[in-house]
Amino acid sequence: MEEELLLVRSGTGQAVSVAQQVLRRADVIGDASPDGSGPAGTPGEAGSALEGELQRQQVETGTAPHHHLVDLHEELVSWRAHAESAARREGARVVALGTSPFPVEAKAAPDERYRRIVDHFGRLGSEQLVCGCHVHVGVESDEEAIAVLDRVRVWLPTLLAVSANSPYWEGEDSGYASYRAQVMGRWPSAGPPDLFGSHRGYRERVEAMVASGVVLDEGMVYLDARPSRSYPTLEFRAADVCQDPRDAVVVAALCRALVETAAEQWAAGKAAPPVPTQLLRLATWQASRFGLAGDLLDPYTSRPRPGAEVVGALVDHVRPALREADDDLALVEEGMARLREVGTGADRQRRELERTGSLGDVVAAAVRTTHGLDGEGHDFTVAGIGVGHGSGR
Repeated sequence: MEEELLLVRSGTGQAVSVAQQVLRRADVIGDASPDGSGPAGTPGEAGSALEGELQRQQVETGTAPHHHLVDLHEELVSWRAHAESAARREGARVVALGTSPFPVEAKAAPDERYRRIVDHFGRLGSEQLVCGCHVHVGVESDEEAIAVLDRVRVWLPTLLAVSANSPYWEGEDSGYASYRAQVMGRWPSAGPPDLFGSHRGYRERVEAMVASGVVLDEGMVYLDARPSRSYPTLEFRAADVCQDPRDAVVVAALCRALVETAAEQWAAGKAAPPVPTQLLRLATWQASRFGLAGDLLDPYTSRPRPGAEVVGALVDHVRPALREADDDLALVEEGMARLREVGTGADRQRRELERTGSLGDVVAAAVRTTHGLDGEGHDFTVAGIGVGHGSGR
């Protein structure tokens, strides 16, 4: 799991350009630990890292691969805490918000590729300060990756609705539960994936996109899900970064179960749902606009349906895979009950602004939730669920 996290000034909650300083501090903290591994105890494992991102007001964490969701939660929380410890030494805090509630002038990181992106795309690149959550799930072959992608694409808007955590933009309520999705949608290479049919079909499409000269490289194929260029995984990219780390683990559980379910369907010869990409774009807009607070589009019929019913249909769709992974089902059902009770990150933010009238308080409350504290400062974890071993596909 990769999480993009916002860096904000202590005391104000406004985004602050200290990513390079924070990363240097984090390296020193890691070197000072007993094994030199930093917080997670997984030095050198694939994905496990704290890194920079496009803008200097954000950092990205990445976990190692895990079979057990309790282990994933532990490392995810550990990286958040590691980044927070380094940020506080620079007078900043780390917060899991999809967008900055305050107006901000984004500043690109001093990286040649990022500079080229900003130069090529102009204001689109210079304004790009959003934080998402990317989940990698292992697949057995390139062909399986595309077969799974063709079958999970209809559920990507539902994952966005569950994770929605970015209602504010430039100091105002955008009217969207996930305005991050709207900002990402401005990129010419972003959005729901088409039906590709085969790995060859996918490669031909990607090569044509790069050959057009509009995107600079394959890394800019910003589809809501795609085969990873670095790992033998399918990468889910539709979700906002989740404010509550437990919600992030629920998203990961759903992604893994979707892959397991789709792989079994493909092996059994069941065809992928033939939903046109344009209708998936409408479903993505609907999820971005309302989150779980209104209707979503049914993944198969593209007709409006209460959001709770669509989420319930997703859980039912992957229930056998969740059950096969022992306690994944219990974790997801507990997470859905929590979402019904307290809402998404967007709901949390709007409640806090209604309660206090202060965007600074919105950010402060989100900082507490980011690091596993409720409103009274009490810890909360996934302890006691006893998550079991999945197939690790």
